[in-house]
Amino acid sequence: MVAYKSKMVERISLPSREQRERNLEAAGYNVFNLDAADVFVDLLTDSGTGTMSDAQWAALIRGDEAYAGSSSFDRLESAVQDVMGFPYVVPAHQGRGAENVLYGTLLSEGDVALNNTHFDTTRAHVANQGAEPVDCPVDAAHDPDSDEPFKGNFSVERAREVVDEVGAENVPVVVSTITNNSAAGQPVSVENTRAAREFADEIDATFVIDACRFAENASFVTEREATFTNASVADVAREQLGYADALVMSGKKDGLANAGGFVATTDRDLYEACKQRAILYEGFPTYGGMAGRDMAAMAVGLREAVEEAYVADRIDQVRELGAALEAAGVPIYTPTGGHAVYLDAEAIFPTVPAGQFPGQVLVCELYREGGVRGVELGSFAFPNTDRPELVRLALPRRTYHREHIEHVVDTAAAVLENRTEVTGLRIESEPEIPELRHFTAELEPVPS
Repeated sequence: MVAYKSKMVERISLPSREQRERNLEAAGYNVFNLDAADVFVDLLTDSGTGTMSDAQWAALIRGDEAYAGSSSFDRLESAVQDVMGFPYVVPAHQGRGAENVLYGTLLSEGDVALNNTHFDTTRAHVANQGAEPVDCPVDAAHDPDSDEPFKGNFSVERAREVVDEVGAENVPVVVSTITNNSAAGQPVSVENTRAAREFADEIDATFVIDACRFAENASFVTEREATFTNASVADVAREQLGYADALVMSGKKDGLANAGGFVATTDRDLYEACKQRAILYEGFPTYGGMAGRDMAAMAVGLREAVEEAYVADRIDQVRELGAALEAAGVPIYTPTGGHAVYLDAEAIFPTVPAGQFPGQVLVCELYREGGVRGVELGSFAFPNTDRPELVRLALPRRTYHREHIEHVVDTAAAVLENRTEVTGLRIESEPEIPELRHFTAELEPVPS
């Protein structure tokens, strides 16, 4: 059942196929370089692209823009304490700002950071500190067809192998990302979170949860983890997050806001250290790079994110897209996650060599065919890593309707039907930071 009605609309239009062809070429076959006005259905990311509620808009108007001691920060701090259970909050302009604050505080040259799977900015921030990001996914994470219920879990076994190699003294941070974005948005069980916490204690490491999609993860726990069958999303979220020493959060995901993020912790000393770094990179501790109105909107959004009707509507829409794509014969990663459907580019384009970026080819073809923008999360986005060639179609929260879903499915089905006509891509130019190359690199078609 749809939990919302529209109060505001935005006109969108589909450019002609000829114009889309020109747009792709001008963008260097990288859809990050497209103008949003030239995109019909934008599934590039669910980060900050959702529709806020009337309660959030009301909070925006009441935002307190004081530089120090903003009452909007008080409301955000209270929401973090009530919803997530953490007493100390350091705001930031968005998730990567929070990553800079936390990992810049915890990591030094030569350290190793363990994560179920580092996402792009997390990997880059770890590397920027001179540390090494090491992924510890479970085996099922890279199997698009596995029916394991918690394919996003942190592999304690893999983590122990790394510690045996590098020494516990060189691993100051253990991270669990929920849901696991780089593993197709798959959830992490509470049992696994508890085990990761115990492992972090064994090696005297700080246990961090990347909580961007904590509410979606909690919803999957209520469905798939027997201990929590009768629990509420809010109660599961509090328990799961409660195993962490610290959180890093992009409020643009399950904060349901268009901007902002924060670090939260139970450790007073870590809080004080993060606060000083935040002053240097983000702003005063009661605004942290956010406008007061954005903090006020996020405070409301955090509370809405754990409401049962909201989470059910959110995850059901993703499942609807996944089921429709499967019915159309489009290969996807299953089961679907909480925020996106991931297309299996290798299965769609088996004749495109891995070195010619089949995932990026698929991204381009989706735009060429129907003005749909997704994002590649395979070898182009994550060079020198071993992962499937996936394309993420991330649904903005409370934004698109069934007609948009149908258009996406029709577009993907048409790409599949015409797959023998495509050619691979090669990189023409790229930035110096390999972990971030997919944001700005330009490509060109490989001559046939």
